[in-house]
Amino acid sequence: VQLAESGGGLVQPGGSLSLSCAASGFTFNSHYMAWVRQAPGKGLEWLSDMANGGKTNTADSVKGRFTISRDNAKNTLYLQRNSLKPEDTALYYCARDMTGWRIYDYWGQGTQVTVSS
Repeated sequence: VQLAESGGGLVQPGGSLSLSCAASGFTFNSHYMAWVRQAPGKGLEWLSDMANGGKTNTADSVKGRFTISRDNAKNTLYLQRNSLKPEDTALYYCARDMTGWRIYDYWGQGTQVTVSS
């Protein structure tokens, strides 16, 4: 199993950035997939997840600004992030949900996003 995030970088406050997570080594469309982040000096923060059938859940802290999506044909998970704030600066991970109950058994290496002017 491999998960590879991409799309991170430096963005100005108010800007937008889309992250991608390329999955391989397992049947992608059989699993919930999630985005999780870790800000400097803080713990992991769950952001959003998406079932293979399309049902999504998003944390209240980012609802309305972050949108999760997936392309099962491309084995890819996405996170569109708009109206970015400095507090969105973090290492962003995608993760595979083992059971559908937010127990994550595989993680990507993370992609760094820095929101700063």
